[in-house]
Amino acid sequence: MPAYLIVHAERRGDDTLIEDDHLTVQFDPHWVTIFDETGPCFAAPREKIHAVIRVDEDQDPQPLEPAPQKE
Repeated sequence: MPAYLIVHAERRGDDTLIEDDHLTVQFDPHWVTIFDETGPCFAAPREKIHAVIRVDEDQDPQPLEPAPQKE
């Protein structure tokens, strides 16, 4: 499931985590907007946002395989 951590510029520990199956992020010159399947669900002025980090876990991780043997 897509998940984004919004780190606020003031860094007071009140960062926002948004999770949903259908999230997309739009960055424009003045706003950061996150959308779900019904429309915008989070918006903030860019100067108030330090970072937007995708933090969801890989839904289909690659299985670990042993290294090839040298012959």
